[in-house]
Amino acid sequence: MDWRDEGVLLSLRRHGENAAIVECFTREHGRHAGIVRGGASRKMAPLLQPGAQLTLEWRARLAEHLGAYRVELDRSRAGAVLNDGDALAALGSVVALLTAYLPEREAHSDLYSATVSLLDALGANPGWPAAYVAWELALLSELGFPLDLGRCAATGVEDDLIWVSPKTGRAVSSEAGSPYKDRLLTLPAFLTGGEETPLGVWQGLRLTGYFLKNWVAPSVDTHAPPAARDRFEARMAKTADKARMEETQ
Repeated sequence: MDWRDEGVLLSLRRHGENAAIVECFTREHGRHAGIVRGGASRKMAPLLQPGAQLTLEWRARLAEHLGAYRVELDRSRAGAVLNDGDALAALGSVVALLTAYLPEREAHSDLYSATVSLLDALGANPGWPAAYVAWELALLSELGFPLDLGRCAATGVEDDLIWVSPKTGRAVSSEAGSPYKDRLLTLPAFLTGGEETPLGVWQGLRLTGYFLKNWVAPSVDTHAPPAARDRFEARMAKTADKARMEETQ
């Protein structure tokens, strides 16, 4: 049993003297683990970093076996994010969420493409924070928990949408939601075509984070999103605070 695919490295743990068990998010085979001979060696360690883009060959006697990987590095993303703390935290959040929530060996090709695009943007494209929020929305949808942000749940209008119902994940307009605003989640303007701002990005993370915690985590018997995701949101909160302070000066 064997196949060839491309994938993003999610994690690596030592196995024996110099081998490693690596887990990758692949285009056609989903989240899939395998042993890399020599993967824990000094030669391979700098190449096998979370977020690395790999060409993979997997082989096993039976499909249900762990199997062995042969890997080729297509590109490392470490250099683009090492000097950008926010981008590095975002990368850590992406690989942690995929590891925690994606079912094993189940293809999610659309999410895979979105993941590669986001990881390529980290540290290189200034619009990556908004792209990250869009990626979490895609993750929610792929896991069976899509949010409906296109029209008001109460009236059907498609403008002036500023809240989201925590019960349904549907947008709510200003007029319809005013009596219940203390119970609704903020819908940042950039998710409905408005301007991207640091505050909006943080609000977007609070929005997606609510549904990751309250919808997705219970479905996989966990109580909260991974700590790496919380650390990233905390960094974005500081970025939003800094932007607000600069605006008032």
